[in-house]
Amino acid sequence: MISVLVSALAFIVILFLTLRDIRIFRATGIVSYRKGALRGLFASSIALFGLMLTENPNTQDMGLLLALIAVFLNKKGVRVDIFTHNETATQRFFGAVSDDNDSGVG
Repeated sequence: MISVLVSALAFIVILFLTLRDIRIFRATGIVSYRKGALRGLFASSIALFGLMLTENPNTQDMGLLLALIAVFLNKKGVRVDIFTHNETATQRFFGAVSDDNDSGVG
């Protein structure tokens, strides 16, 4: 039961970070966030497969291993600093960015 919760949490976290990267990319057009979103989609599919394997008691270990691999695949790449340091922690958490930042637009 605990292993299913761990795998589900890994999937949810990866999916949240992927959606945040997509939102920032659509707001700014910075290519590094697009690459991060694509990497996140790949990692979330691996995490989802790991979650499916974790639900079976015979393949729990393989499912947890796939969830761990997915978390490592979703590592943070090189990103352009888009935050102005004037926003709150909640705004940064949800990826609120200003539209006037056009550095690195590709």
